[in-house]
Amino acid sequence: MLAFILRRIANAAVVMLTVALIAFIIFRFIGDPVEMMLNEQATQMQRDALRERLGLNSSAVMQFAKFVTNAVQGDFGISYRNQQDVFTLIMERFPATLELVLVATILSLALGIPFGVITAIHRNSMLAQGLQFLSIVGISLPSFALGILLILVFSVQLGLLPGFGRGEVVDLGFWETGLLTTSGLKALILPSITLALFQITLVMRLVRAEMLETLRTDFIKFARARGLPNRIVHFRHALRNCLMPVITVTGMQIGNLIAFALITETVFQWPGMGLLFIQAVTFVDIPVMAAYLVIVSFIFVALNTVVDMLYVVIDPRLRTQSTAGGGHGA
Repeated sequence: MLAFILRRIANAAVVMLTVALIAFIIFRFIGDPVEMMLNEQATQMQRDALRERLGLNSSAVMQFAKFVTNAVQGDFGISYRNQQDVFTLIMERFPATLELVLVATILSLALGIPFGVITAIHRNSMLAQGLQFLSIVGISLPSFALGILLILVFSVQLGLLPGFGRGEVVDLGFWETGLLTTSGLKALILPSITLALFQITLVMRLVRAEMLETLRTDFIKFARARGLPNRIVHFRHALRNCLMPVITVTGMQIGNLIAFALITETVFQWPGMGLLFIQAVTFVDIPVMAAYLVIVSFIFVALNTVVDMLYVVIDPRLRTQSTAGGGHGA
């Protein structure tokens, strides 16, 4: 078990070093940081001083080592556009993105799991066929198109919900949240639905496939032979055995939602990390782009590592396999 955890942590460290190398290449070799940080009237002495302060006169290896050391400490430099600390700038936007992703994840589980169960148990009914059709639409429809459509219908035509912004937020000192205000909750509805649609269809299809396979197993047949009600057979026995892959996929998809929320945030002008990244690309704000890449990759890798560990903790067979594999390797 310990060997498995150490291997996963080592793999995560290698991935993060690779991401850091890509971010360093973006930061160092796309444009000249000195030219971007100083105006045209700066003297050569000022340019040389800034180049020395940034460590640009050192070798590439030393610069990369310093970049990794600073990144571990949360130091990604100063934004070219905002002239603020990059890490602080991103952390100010992080609550908005995280709340959007969490609401989208809750929606995907709250709708995807029951829809998957319905389409598996009543697969020939009209309701199941309708849900299957909607799942195809959900997978095929681009998120930006869905977002624009929702804005057109619910904001422009009906005027029921806001089409942009985060609404009123409450400052808790360590966190700014819109979950405690009416306007904040209303502002969350359309972007969270837009972000959650693909995840809903993914969870629904996964639960359906797992349920159909589980319902054909011997222990389900034995449960039916014992005369157990369908409700207990379906939800206590079959569904519980289907939740393991759902937990795994959901954990991995949270990282994807954070990474790809930038499209939804751009459509709805949601003030999160994704919108900040798009603005950084527009204004060639290299430090923000590099920091966004490292931070989002870290979140994704950390979530995947935690899910792998939980998978082993929950499933005793994997603990046995990992122990056997470690013993064989020794």
